Amino acid sequence: MTASVAIQDLSISFGHGPDAVKVLPGVSFSVKPGECFGLVGESGSGKSTVLRCVSMLTDFWTGKVEIGGRNVRDVPLKDRCRLLQMVFQDPYGSLHPRQSVRTVLAEPLRIHGLDDREARMRRALTDVGLPVEFLDRFPHQLSGGQRQRVAIARALILEPAVLLLDEPTSALDVSVQAEILNLLARLREERGFTYIMVTHDLAVVDHMCDRFAVMLHGEITEILPREAIAGNGATHPYARQLIAASLEYEGQI
Repeated sequence: MTASVAIQDLSISFGHGPDAVKVLPGVSFSVKPGECFGLVGESGSGKSTVLRCVSMLTDFWTGKVEIGGRNVRDVPLKDRCRLLQMVFQDPYGSLHPRQSVRTVLAEPLRIHGLDDREARMRRALTDVGLPVEFLDRFPHQLSGGQRQRVAIARALILEPAVLLLDEPTSALDVSVQAEILNLLARLREERGFTYIMVTHDLAVVDHMCDRFAVMLHGEITEILPREAIAGNGATHPYARQLIAASLEYEGQI
């Protein structure tokens, strides 16, 4: 299952009256079915806010968001959970410390009335490279990479069309980051998922994304193909500066 994403004039403000701060003044972009689209930029540029709006975790935005041609505001909550899922940045905070992996994976299956729960849970763990014995482990018994794999399994178990990835590897060791990125790339190739990935790291974009948008102060300065990174093909001054800094950093390693 795969789906397109279309975002038009997405805008949101925090606060009221004269103290209101417009975080997103009107973001627009589209993602093709099966594409991995990156959102990059400095901290506070609005990247994660876009994901929270698309997922309806934050719902007081204006504009239009369509998943597979359906307005997300018109999709019932249970259907929306089957349509899109989100993987959060912190694998330590996104799992309940007192719930076993079995409980974490069984809950969405129970809520949605899906059968063959044991088989689905086992497949989800196998798909993310974990042994089925981990079903009876608790988060404190897992490493950071293993916790993030469980979080990805939880997102996959309802077989969504779109995955929203909010810095899914930034809290992990470098060696584990590569494993998780390769896992996500393999799953997209096998299942045809559509990804929107927030990251600070242009090396991650180069590895994962087909296209990416550079954000500054809540606005998209430029949308570029992945190939623009190597030769710094950006035209907007901030986008050029961001890519140049990344290339210089990579060259020093």
